[in-house]
Amino acid sequence: MRQQHQAPAVLPRRRAGTARFAPSTVVDFVVVGSGAAGGVVAKELSTRGHTVVVLEQGPRLAPEQFEHDEFRYLVQGALRNNWRKQPQRGNASVTYHRLVGGGSVMFTANYWRFREVDFTERSQLGPIAGTAFSDWPITYADLEPYYTRAEWELGVSGAQGPFDPPRTRPYPLPPLPVKSSGVLFERGARALGLHPQPAPMCIISEPHQGRNACQHCGYCSEFGCEHQAKSSTLVTVIPVAEVTGRCEIRANSYAGKVETDARGRATGVIYFDDNKVEHLQRARAVVLCCNGAETPRLLLMSSSSRFPDGLANSSGMVGKHLMFNGYAETTGVYEHELNDWKSVMVTRMLWDFYLADPARGFYGGGGLDGRYSGYPLFFALYGLPPDSPSWGAAYKRLLRDNYSRTMNIACHSTSLPVETNRIELDPELKDDWGLPALHVTYHDHPDDIAMMRFLAAKALDIHEAAGAQRKWGPQNFEQDGGYHLLGTCRMGDDPHTSVIDKYHRTHDVRNLFLCDGSSFVTSGRGQPTATIQALAYRAGEHIARLARRGEI
Repeated sequence: MRQQHQAPAVLPRRRAGTARFAPSTVVDFVVVGSGAAGGVVAKELSTRGHTVVVLEQGPRLAPEQFEHDEFRYLVQGALRNNWRKQPQRGNASVTYHRLVGGGSVMFTANYWRFREVDFTERSQLGPIAGTAFSDWPITYADLEPYYTRAEWELGVSGAQGPFDPPRTRPYPLPPLPVKSSGVLFERGARALGLHPQPAPMCIISEPHQGRNACQHCGYCSEFGCEHQAKSSTLVTVIPVAEVTGRCEIRANSYAGKVETDARGRATGVIYFDDNKVEHLQRARAVVLCCNGAETPRLLLMSSSSRFPDGLANSSGMVGKHLMFNGYAETTGVYEHELNDWKSVMVTRMLWDFYLADPARGFYGGGGLDGRYSGYPLFFALYGLPPDSPSWGAAYKRLLRDNYSRTMNIACHSTSLPVETNRIELDPELKDDWGLPALHVTYHDHPDDIAMMRFLAAKALDIHEAAGAQRKWGPQNFEQDGGYHLLGTCRMGDDPHTSVIDKYHRTHDVRNLFLCDGSSFVTSGRGQPTATIQALAYRAGEHIARLARRGEI
């Protein structure tokens, strides 16, 4: 479970050309968050001639410091938001990664584009009771060039499938080698008349732009890549930003408030350093790229006499319409050893059920993928059939027999925007910095539950058709937390019903921009990172253009 080498916990590494600014220096932009969106925005702005400070609440690690330590990363949450220092209340919880590169360092690396329907589904299907189901103010065609830029600049491996949306260029790299789970998934799906395809992954299958190809160690999801094969912002766009000499990545910097002046313009960000000393990083404009929980929290904490309900919140929409994406997982045990713990988590998936079908009687769509999500410790705790013994010789025998013969099929689906699903400031609980803690409220819409059940049934059919000796699925489909933190500062043309415009500028504050999962209007089908990064490329380009024109 653990690598042989022991690296120090933190290495504050700077590259040649990296800028260093005093907090009192007025830089062009301060960006909060260095993950999937923040790293891209910083690169786009700095390479276009602007000075940028990126505030990241977590540490900076070098690739050789990442460890294959399940207990430290998965149980102790060493690189996640720390629930002791950053407590939460409510009936649900949110999880995100806190380090330079953010979730792009630690995610599974599924890299699905949205399809055309994701942007215009409200017009096609009509309203859904109890929700704020809406069209986006942009279309797939608006975003397609930026999906392409993300895939080629970052490095994505894949191949065109039968249900892919239109693309102007192929994937830059061929698919990763198929695993046993992919072979079985493909066999079972084709037996049912379905259309499996190689999974698009933000992991390079061949050397790309000076980085090593995947070495198939098997530690992808929840782990950083010591080989630099996972195309995180840490090893792709952030070094490009730094080498300009105009971008500083300031790790261990915990943002607490966006400062504004008497005119209502953002003047910088107040943050705490690693010793909890407070600073104000001054800037001509601010871009929040935290995530769908911390971005609304920061806006709500930035209230003032001019913005009594929180910054950029004249609509009252900040924090509302939280979406997690639906997720369910089924398991099958097979006759022969699969050894599926090796290599990337996913090599085959399908989108046959992507579109919402009114004939089902409920809204929703999604995709399935064949995977192995049981690292040894978690497999021992959660990977066996529900009626298995939990102690003794029979338990040990099942662990030995099942570990290398198990495959999961994951079900990824839609999540409807419900106003009462929200991020708020807890009125009593504080974090370690004395700031209001997150209060999270979330209840799945009945259609979301129905869609997860539908996909889980299809996944069990695939297990059956692939020859599973035993199969089972979840008993409870209610979600009590999420990693995909979407929709809490939604994009729109109407300032009364949205927080930002279609170019990510807040309706209320001319020099304040938001770009992360919070800007989503609908949830997509379960894999938001490609869309977050495409939006970030588009936003960064547009914000830089506004700055050149003097319009910020």
